[in-house]
Amino acid sequence: MFDLNLASGGHVRHYTVVLAGEAGWEVRVEEDRAVRWSETYEDWHRVERSLARVKREISELLARGWTIESASR
Repeated sequence: MFDLNLASGGHVRHYTVVLAGEAGWEVRVEEDRAVRWSETYEDWHRVERSLARVKREISELLARGWTIESASR
């Protein structure tokens, strides 16, 4: 659904939103392959709010010089 990597100075942040089966959707942010935070939501509106927060963070990082990398791992 949403899968993006940002890189800067040897660091990588990985952002994902995926369907988590019966549990709903998982929103996850990893930094250098360690989970920074992960939330599972049943309510799509909460996913939208969380995704908006993620997109703001991505915009801020891009403005500071981070670059988009291929999301394939």
